Amino acid sequence: MWVCAGLHLRSSIHPAYGVGLCKGAERDFAERMYVYHYRLFDRYQMDVVSLGVLADTNRNFRPNSYHWKRWGCELNFRFPCVKLLDWQDHWAQLESSGNVFALVVMAQLRAKSSKRAEERQAWKFQLVQLMYERGYERDVILELFRVIDWMIRLPDALERQFLESVYQLEESKKMPYVTSAERFGIEKGMQQGEATIILLLMASKYGVDVAATYREQVEKADAETLLKWSERLLFADKIEDIFH
Repeated sequence: MWVCAGLHLRSSIHPAYGVGLCKGAERDFAERMYVYHYRLFDRYQMDVVSLGVLADTNRNFRPNSYHWKRWGCELNFRFPCVKLLDWQDHWAQLESSGNVFALVVMAQLRAKSSKRAEERQAWKFQLVQLMYERGYERDVILELFRVIDWMIRLPDALERQFLESVYQLEESKKMPYVTSAERFGIEKGMQQGEATIILLLMASKYGVDVAATYREQVEKADAETLLKWSERLLFADKIEDIFH
């Protein structure tokens, strides 16, 4: 699996699948879906199926086509879309689903809807607990843990409390997968990695050129400031709202 500017590609099977992730109501999302689609086809010369994943909070934002017409030339590109917000009303179904992506959707929904850090901490542990209860294989648990940890960010003190709860959970289930915080880079202090993630998310949400103007500011920020900005990034309509 490769990740490129919001594009997730699995090209080891035929056809290739392109998934465009939208975290905000972006005007050019449909156009970018088309660009990703033809770039995949051009590079791999195989059938491409593109799926839009809308992770924003605007219920009315549901792009599913890109149209262009000029001087007798016309292009119509349609693609299926999944609105994660629609699954908020089907939480019980997500909880009972054995599909690993159900947990990813749940983590994204709670990251968007929970503004208080303590509330996010409670949901983060509940999702991890559910992950263990489903009996996934070790490698699946490790990958899901990384995804949930990336989606639901916590201040240092609450993160340490969360990890302590995870250790106790593992002891009770005799499943010592997350044996140390350092193992997954959960310990804070990895400021460069955090800054890179924020810049990538900003580029995906607001555009590469816009994000580039804030690169120096982000790269010089301390861990606490980066965490604060990452929380604002979830809800900010304009990039300026992140830094003020």
